[in-house]
Amino acid sequence: MVHKNSDGRAAADPNPADLNLLRTFLAVYRAGSFTAAARLLGVSQPTVTTQIRALERQSGRELFERLPRGVAATPVADELAGRVAGPLDALAAATGQDSPDDDTGEPVHLAGPAELLCTRILPALAPLVADGVRLRVSTGLTDPLLDELRAGRHDLVVATTRPRGRSLSATPLMDEEFVLVAAPSWARRVARAPEADVPAALHGVPLITYAEDLPIARRYWRHVFGRRLSCRAAVTVPDLRGVLAAVVAGAGFSVLPRYLCLDALASGALVPLHEPEDPPINTGYLVQRPGSPVPARVARVRDELLRAGRTW
Repeated sequence: MVHKNSDGRAAADPNPADLNLLRTFLAVYRAGSFTAAARLLGVSQPTVTTQIRALERQSGRELFERLPRGVAATPVADELAGRVAGPLDALAAATGQDSPDDDTGEPVHLAGPAELLCTRILPALAPLVADGVRLRVSTGLTDPLLDELRAGRHDLVVATTRPRGRSLSATPLMDEEFVLVAAPSWARRVARAPEADVPAALHGVPLITYAEDLPIARRYWRHVFGRRLSCRAAVTVPDLRGVLAAVVAGAGFSVLPRYLCLDALASGALVPLHEPEDPPINTGYLVQRPGSPVPARVARVRDELLRAGRTW
């Protein structure tokens, strides 16, 4: 807040924010929780809470909305972070407090969809693991994993959707194309129908999917056939690798990411039932809490994945 003297000139704020309060604020803003910020700063969680309350009293504005898991930055916090992040980072670098080349031996906490982690992400990171980088990997759905990232439980998350808001930073990682597939026995049946009648030819063929609401298949039907998918799943498996195994075994048809079934398509174990000129594509993102610097071990993993993603 700017105060003015009696002659109209700006005067110094009688209660300037202490640098420690601003450092604590920035740590909470980036970590997404008081607990995670306390770990980063090496102080107790009550200390972080006290300092944030002090800063909120000084500014007269709420900076964070307290959530069941972590906190959400208010627009006031977004504005403050934009003003102080650069100068505080520069000060930390100048005084050697940021330790960008940390060698603590701490693992990098990485999370994402199980099938993508197992088929693409972990193989890409094998050279880093051989070079001493330690990983702790969690699997799950995008929205819960992003909530955990905000709360400081992960360093990086591979997300199937771009996160909303400004509390997280997302970089496009890869595009996955979806393909309608079945085993050869089912494919021969569908091939007897005219191309325009592929949806009709699939009536009576069991649908294998990873969720009851059929998110991938519904999107494919809407994008490619311009109509609503009106069938129920015969089998649901909460892992696309299980869906793939069931379809290869002849259980029915499914819509799968092409990267996941490349080998099966190449060997003939799976057959594409339709080859549209404009297949549906989904972009995956590599997500982290905003701000820099980040620990060197996290930066190595991030940079290696972004490099690998350009080849997928």
